Parts: sequence; structure tokens; C-alpha cells
Amino acid sequence: MKDIDLHLVSIFDAVMTEGSVTKAADRLAMTQSAVSNAIARMRVVWGDPLFVRSGRGIKASARAQALWREIQEPLAAIRMAALPAPFDAATSARAFRVAVTDYMSGALWPRLRQHIEAYAPQVRLLAVPYTSQETGSQLRDNDIDICIGGLQHMGDDVRLQRLFSESWVCAMRADHPLAKMPLSEEDFLGADHLLVSLSGDPAGIADAALERIGKRRRVAMTLNNFAGAPSLLLASSLISVLPAGVVRTHALREQIYACDVPLDIPRFDCQMAWHSRNDRESAHRWMRSLIIQTCGRIWDAAA
Repeated sequence: MKDIDLHLVSIFDAVMTEGSVTKAADRLAMTQSAVSNAIARMRVVWGDPLFVRSGRGIKASARAQALWREIQEPLAAIRMAALPAPFDAATSARAFRVAVTDYMSGALWPRLRQHIEAYAPQVRLLAVPYTSQETGSQLRDNDIDICIGGLQHMGDDVRLQRLFSESWVCAMRADHPLAKMPLSEEDFLGADHLLVSLSGDPAGIADAALERIGKRRRVAMTLNNFAGAPSLLLASSLISVLPAGVVRTHALREQIYACDVPLDIPRFDCQMAWHSRNDRESAHRWMRSLIIQTCGRIWDAAA
């Protein structure tokens, strides 16, 4: 890439971002023919077709996708150095796409919205479905700005910030027969279980803990969201292993009994992830700071 000028790289980035030569030309205030000529030069330099027609837009080749990931961080750094853009929360209309579970959004979103309404009324906060398996690629492809969840290391280009530590509880309706006494392992194994599984996998963290000691439980029902778990527990004799905050922050918490799980299940860290290209971007830093502060007020107060 030593002979490629930054203008060509910038055009490539615009085409990748927009997925269309027409939209890239509009964004860059260039003619479509000029963008097409630039793509032709890119193909010669990189020795790859880079883009092929797909419906009304274009589809990037594997080489183009890999190259785009490589240039985003240095290109963002160059743009910030050349055109520093101060962020004014009071006037900004920035949209932030955050991959998050319904458990987290249910507890966090009301507090964030209160702050946004008071201090950043035009800022938009958009929740995106959370799947831990896809988080890394979503951040690298710029499909999301931030992810919040029980995340692990995803590579040196993805940053992680611990937000809080969470424990697990066994939840059931307050008048459940098992709520009248300390929960034994025998009673735990004899009950019908509700498993919240965002991926659809009928085995969760409790099943992994049981497998280590050669035992099993009966998962009688699964649910793909946390918000509905308390209502289902209230309407049945099911019990469920849940993050403690699911019960603690839910509107039905007074009707739910939560106790220690009679298994060795370690606490987990809830973390926030973002791509390193956004490390110094002022708007991004503002949102990350707001999330950290808000999580602290919710979860640290309950620790």
C-alpha cells in the first residue's frame, strides 16, 4: 500500500461503508464515474476484483472485507488528527447502536433515557439483539458501536471494560413449595427448570456445573429473553437459575423468591466492548462514560 494515496483509501472506505457506488459518490460529493474509476485503480493496485454487483448494490470480496478491517483504525486516527470534531451532547443527533440483552436494556435503558432527555435530547440509543458469538465481527464490521454482556477476549482490536460483577440465583414464585426451606441439591435436581437461552441451546451454565459432577437436571422449558422469566415463574412451578440482577431490577421482583444456587457456579463479569478505532472518538467516549456511570449507580448500589 506504500504507493496508494489517502484519497483512494478514503473512497474505498466510503464504498465499503455505503455498499453502493451511488451512495458513496453522494457522500464524497463526487461523480459516480469518478468513484468507478477509483475502484478500477484499486483493483489494479490490490490485484483483486474487490466488488461485484449484488442486486441494487455491490458485494465486497473477502479481500476487500479484510482490507477494510485493517485500514479502519489508522484511517480513523488520521481523520481525527486532521479534523478533530468536538462532541456537544446538547446538540448532537448521534445514534449509538448497542448490542445488549433485554435484561441489561430493561435495567439500563430507563436510566440512560432520563439522562439523555435532560442533557442530550437529540441523541438516539438503538438496541441491537445480543449474540456473544457474533459480537466481534459486528464490532469489526461497524454494525454496532458497543456491546454489553458477559464477554470474553475477542482480539487485540476489541477493547473490554468491566462494568460490574454479577452472581447467580435460583428464582421461583414466592409461594413455591421450595421457597419455604433452604434449597438442597436434591430438591434442585428434582424440580422442573426454566432455562433462559438467547441462542436456543437447551443447556446453560447450571448444566455445565452439573456435568462436572456427573449429574443432570430437567429443563422443562426454555425462553429466549429474560424479561418474560418472572411472569412465567409466577404462573408455574418452574424454577430458574438467573443472573441476580434479572430479579433485582424486574418490576415483579416482590413476587419472586430468589436464593443461592446449590451448585458451584462462579460469578461473571459484565463487560462493555468496542472497537479500538473508536478509542479516541469524542462521542463514543461520552457514551461509554455514561454507560459506566449508570451501571455503577444500578449495580454497585446493590452489591
